[in-house]
Amino acid sequence: MLDSPIDAFKKDVRFRDHIAHVETIPAKKASFKKIPNLNDKIVDYLDLKEIKLYNHQADTYEAIKRDENVILTTTTASGKTLAFNLPIMDSLIEDEKATALYIYPAKALSNDQLNVLKDLEKDLDIDIKPRTYDGDTPKSQRYNIRQKSRVILTNPYQLHLILSWHHQWERFYRNLKYIVIDEAHYYRGVFGSNVAFLIRRLKRIANFYGSNPKFILSSATLANPLELANKLTGEEFTLIDNDTSPSGEKDFILFNPFKNYRNSAESSAPSIHVVTADIFRYLMLKNIQTLCFTVSRKITELIAMWSKKDAKLTDGKLDNSRIAAYRAGYRPEERREIEEGLKTRKYLGVTCTNALELGIDIGSLDAVIISGFPGTMMSTWQQSGRAGRSNQKSLAILLAFENQLDQYYMNNPKAFFSKPQEKAIIDLSNPILQEAHLLCAANELPLKKGEALTYFNISDAVLDEMVEKDDLYLSRIGNYTYKYDDNPAFDHSLDQISSEEFKIMNNGRLLETMERSQVYREAHEGAILINKGETYTVDNINLKSGYVNVSKKNVDYHTMVLNDTEVNVVSKEFKRKYGDFTIHFGELNVKKDYYKYKKMQHSRVLGMYPLDLPPLKFKTKGLWFTIPESVKEELKKSYPDDDEVFEGGLHGAEHALIGLFPLQVMCDRFDIGGMSTAYHKDTEKATIFIYDGYEGGIGICEKAVDVFVELLESTLDLIKNCKCRNGCPSCIYSPKCGNDNKPLHKKATEYILQYMLDEAQKNNSEIVTEEIVSHDEDLYAQALDFYTQHLYSQAKDLLHEILNDDANNLNANLLMAHVLYEQGIEDVATYYARKALKISPSNTNAAALLQKLQFTPAKIEFSHESVDKKEENFQQLDTGKSFDDVDTLYEEAYDLFNQGDLDTARELLEELLTIDDTHVEATALMGFVYRRGGVFPKAVEYARKASKLDKNNSLVRELIKELS
Repeated sequence: MLDSPIDAFKKDVRFRDHIAHVETIPAKKASFKKIPNLNDKIVDYLDLKEIKLYNHQADTYEAIKRDENVILTTTTASGKTLAFNLPIMDSLIEDEKATALYIYPAKALSNDQLNVLKDLEKDLDIDIKPRTYDGDTPKSQRYNIRQKSRVILTNPYQLHLILSWHHQWERFYRNLKYIVIDEAHYYRGVFGSNVAFLIRRLKRIANFYGSNPKFILSSATLANPLELANKLTGEEFTLIDNDTSPSGEKDFILFNPFKNYRNSAESSAPSIHVVTADIFRYLMLKNIQTLCFTVSRKITELIAMWSKKDAKLTDGKLDNSRIAAYRAGYRPEERREIEEGLKTRKYLGVTCTNALELGIDIGSLDAVIISGFPGTMMSTWQQSGRAGRSNQKSLAILLAFENQLDQYYMNNPKAFFSKPQEKAIIDLSNPILQEAHLLCAANELPLKKGEALTYFNISDAVLDEMVEKDDLYLSRIGNYTYKYDDNPAFDHSLDQISSEEFKIMNNGRLLETMERSQVYREAHEGAILINKGETYTVDNINLKSGYVNVSKKNVDYHTMVLNDTEVNVVSKEFKRKYGDFTIHFGELNVKKDYYKYKKMQHSRVLGMYPLDLPPLKFKTKGLWFTIPESVKEELKKSYPDDDEVFEGGLHGAEHALIGLFPLQVMCDRFDIGGMSTAYHKDTEKATIFIYDGYEGGIGICEKAVDVFVELLESTLDLIKNCKCRNGCPSCIYSPKCGNDNKPLHKKATEYILQYMLDEAQKNNSEIVTEEIVSHDEDLYAQALDFYTQHLYSQAKDLLHEILNDDANNLNANLLMAHVLYEQGIEDVATYYARKALKISPSNTNAAALLQKLQFTPAKIEFSHESVDKKEENFQQLDTGKSFDDVDTLYEEAYDLFNQGDLDTARELLEELLTIDDTHVEATALMGFVYRRGGVFPKAVEYARKASKLDKNNSLVRELIKELS
């Protein structure tokens, strides 16, 4: 019997030697269950369609009809949609006013399900008028949808923006019976944490109109479904996870392009992307319809582009018009055409990001290629589940990258196929997310005392702080309200913590949008950007206006950015002790300086080029641990000729641990960052830091503390079993290393990890809460020392760093006033002295300095006073309003604006404009301050003022362009 094309792949001479493992997953039969006393219309529908309900579908139906919140977790194509649609339709038949809201993470899913619901409406002969309501919905149809539709399908992004218009939805919210959250496993990390707050805002509005809807969650299989459901909604759930649907036989192949490859100067490493394209083309030539998942938008475009070019060389055997790329950023009509083309087999091969991992109906596929482990087992099984519908034999191929995690699985297939699904992480403690959603909630409905605690588990103290910062207003009756005219939801993205957005422009046409850190990595000056198969060079970036200008250019190379990282401890929260080895967890300050980039042709470096970008700074949560001097001494003895053996071991341990982080915690390696150093001033020892790569942290490293010993075991096992001599990407190299993977030392890495594991295994661990010690206090002590040595510029730099984190730090404001006074910048010194008095009206040091500044040229020596925040009456001095040098004041405000200290910049500009309200640059800069702060009406107001002063001023033109 001839092999099928799917079986032939395993024996093909071009590929067979790189197959690490073949797991044949057997076919599975279905099991069914009947539900007694079904609604007659439902019975007729099932008979008409010849549908028998699987066990899990029937269980879901019964739980929903018992008014329970339900989470259903089964595999791809197991009939989850029918499982919740039927009981919802049953309820809508019984109650002719009842409504249901379906929330999907992508518009494409909403459109898919709309067609399903329209068919149900017709077949069941009920009037529910299902409609999608998203950014693509014509304005002319929106009123009728709000007034008449009983089932509305939307996405979190649209819901986020329209919740403040809830009065237009009163009918719908008053009768809201069900909220469906499909693809619930997708809501994790930053996006999931944002959506969890969004759902709580939605519940609050529904409750305001008198409804208390039940939640139905549908998800891929994962380790903590009940925890995820609870964190996402704040409700208790019934779990249904007994998958009783049928499936066909599947060959799951672990394919390692680096199998038997040894690092050497004579041989170049295989290119994973070239190998992926070769397999993709091979399957298409065999007429095997294939979906190829890649790790990034850039690679999605590259493989499609290469495959189309190669198709021209096949003598007509492969039509390149049947090859397409699919990713976020395409227009809706483009994505839907590709989805339909997969169903009709118009497209034989499609490369994609994880955008097609979701349950969009693209029909039955023959094979799936997963180019690089996608970061989680959950995503792996979701992607592989795209092949094999309709019970036919199918193929899934996981191609390994030359990184720690991929190679670990290639060498440990049993661990791969027996590994349980990961836990989805949602973190509701991030202060930036908390404040953003409290602003949105207060804009939607005034927050009464205690409501923040009831719905968001946030105390009123946080709201009071927001009132102090002038973000909220506290009314006389005790309600917290949003005090501005704009909608704060427009300024807070659900996909990221930062709301800063850059537009990528080509000859005035918008190609795509990115947030700042992505611009630094992928769209810096000189970078090569790929969009829809076309390559572009980045010509310039305007960091103030948020525009990146690119030009189309055909090139055969790509770019890779390098950075220096600096990490400082802000505060310690707890530590886990293993005898002499201790893992600390707390808040960190991270500073990343992107200083150069490389031009690369596959793995060959063509050149290195400098970058001039202001560093990225953010606070996050992370873990760190120190390595004792004795380890360093032993390594120096063992390798006396290697000056950087200890540093190379620390660096290698950092890389290796981060590389296997996703083995223990649900994250991508790019969600976390790290730094290692032979001496750190905060710990005064050799230290390795690993931190969440997001402002405020998202819970990844906190979870990792609990499984750190397991992480050590798997990391050490990986390095010991790696066949390379001096280290390679499979063990201690990192593709995201900002230091170009230098220095690294494999044996020293193994020695350090072995020391850590030995300490951890011979002692029982204990969690100890640590006393919070602020990094700002350490910085302040250094600044004070610089001041006493008359090193004013150095002191000023440190004080700016403190005030960037805490604008109301009394000691920093006061010392800054004295530093500026000594430098002769008396107008700005006056500002900081006033600010110190505003923070602490009884501070005699600030009052004395201010008096000297106003009434005498004599200098007064600075003496440190501890912060005393007692409320005391103090008769403030008549300080006057006139400065001698407004240009110096403007320069200081401009510097603060660039550092991100918008509040202080605004206050300085207000002072300046009271002196000279014709200062055009200051007026325009005030517009930028309000634009960056998201207060658009004020930004427009200052743009108009500046334009009246001098419409041809370059800063004014730039502001108007940004606001238009």
